[in-house]
Amino acid sequence: MKHARWPLLPALALLAATTAQASQVYRWTDPQGRAHYADRVDGTATGDVSRIALPAGPTVVARLRVEADAHGVLAWVDNLLAGPIEVMLHAEGDDVSSDPPLPARGTVPALSAGLLARVGAGNPRLRVIAVPGTPNARPRDVEYGWPLQTASVRIQQAWNGSFSHADGENRHAVDFAAPSGTAVLAARDGVVMQSEAGFAEASPGEDEDELVARANFIRILHDDGTMALYAHLQTGGVLVRLGQHVRRGQVIGLSGNTGRSTAPHLHFVVQANRGMRLASVPFRMFGPQGILRFGTMQDGGG
Repeated sequence: MKHARWPLLPALALLAATTAQASQVYRWTDPQGRAHYADRVDGTATGDVSRIALPAGPTVVARLRVEADAHGVLAWVDNLLAGPIEVMLHAEGDDVSSDPPLPARGTVPALSAGLLARVGAGNPRLRVIAVPGTPNARPRDVEYGWPLQTASVRIQQAWNGSFSHADGENRHAVDFAAPSGTAVLAARDGVVMQSEAGFAEASPGEDEDELVARANFIRILHDDGTMALYAHLQTGGVLVRLGQHVRRGQVIGLSGNTGRSTAPHLHFVVQANRGMRLASVPFRMFGPQGILRFGTMQDGGG
């Protein structure tokens, strides 16, 4: 059986400064002072409700926004995810004055803006890289639930899989074989931080490198700062909305074969931000027939 190849979603994504047709996400607080983000307002809202525009099309992590002032420019980053991101601001050239000095690094909370630096005059060319999550994540030992609505387990590639699980982001990833359209379940409680549902399956002859970032996916943020990625979903296969709280066992999407993949499957991995980089995290999971031990499974087994 051919192994399904995981499209390596870039951890370091160039922040877009362009605008696009946007959808709306609302922010409000409940009577306990907790912030909520969703595409509709429910009965818990108190006080003012604010609207946040999100770009349509392929998911964008954040935007770099530059505002002129009397001494140069203020470099802001707008976080478009319903979870924190870590960012770093760079400038081309060695003689750019900035407070703080560049590269400047910081964390921006969910669906909010952060001022990274005041950059001196001279019209420097700025760029920003971003990584989902916060470097303060502290993974807990949690048992994850089975992420598919199936009664059997078939592993295409497990931990340390030589085909595409050798890098730090995916070393502890698992590819579960599943027919396209199989219900994908949340393996743990969390908040929908990021998703993409607009990519179609690859056509014959498409360049594999160009397919790397064309997998539909859902990223769910957990209360310890870790994030679960559910990838290769079918077109339109995201059934949850940004900012939505989900419970373990809840249907969140539909499996598929998008991106750089040779067979329908679900790519599942738990990741943590380790300081401007994503690292996969070992996890325990209870499957349909009991405890799964990925460290001892062979590629193509199950």
